[in-house]
Amino acid sequence: MKIDQSEPKARNLTWHDAGVTYAQRHDLNGHKSCVIWFTGLSGSGKSTLANRLDAALHARNVRSYVLDGDNLRHGLNRDLGFSPEDRKENIRRVGEAAKLLADAGLVVITAFISPYRSDRDAVRGLFNHGEFVETWLDCSLETCRQRDPKGLYKKADAGEIADFTGVSAPYETPLKPEITINGDQLSEEEAVNVILSWLLERGVIS
Repeated sequence: MKIDQSEPKARNLTWHDAGVTYAQRHDLNGHKSCVIWFTGLSGSGKSTLANRLDAALHARNVRSYVLDGDNLRHGLNRDLGFSPEDRKENIRRVGEAAKLLADAGLVVITAFISPYRSDRDAVRGLFNHGEFVETWLDCSLETCRQRDPKGLYKKADAGEIADFTGVSAPYETPLKPEITINGDQLSEEEAVNVILSWLLERGVIS
C-alpha cells in the first residue's frame, strides 16, 4: 500500500505562495531546515532520542520541533487505529505536517515506527533532495523486548494488542537510510552526536 498522493477531492483550489521565501526563513534562523525521520521498532528509543536531539539543537540555537507518534494520536490522528490502512494514513498526515514545519524553517524531528518502506518513501517524495533524513534505530527485537517501557510487548504476546509491529505485524527495515544508529551499542549521547555530526558535515547547522 502507498500513501495516497492523488489530487484533492475539493475543486477550484489555488496554491498560494508565501510572501516570505524558504531561503529568507533559513537566513533569519541561521540554519537550514530538514526532517529527521526516526524509524524503528517500539522500544528502540525513538521518542527518547528525538527529545535528546531536540534539546541538543536548542542549545545550539537551532529552531527544532518534535512530532511524536503518541502525542499526535491524542489530537491530529486520534481517529486512527493500527490497521495497515490507518498506519498508512497516520504517516501521510505526519509527512504533511512535517513538510509544513520544515517549510517554516524548522529542523523537524519525528518519532514514529513507520513500518512500511512505501509509506516512508512517499513522505520522502514530499521533500527536496537532502531534506528528508531517514534515521533508522537499528535495535534488535530482543533489546526492545527487554526495555519494553510501556509494557506493550507483554500485552502483544498475550494477544491483548493486535497488529503489533515486530510481533503480529511486519517491520520493513530501511534499505538506504541516511543515518543508522545501532541501538544495541550506542548510548543516547553517542547517538545524538552521530546525528549532529551528520547535520554539521552537510551544512544544515553550524
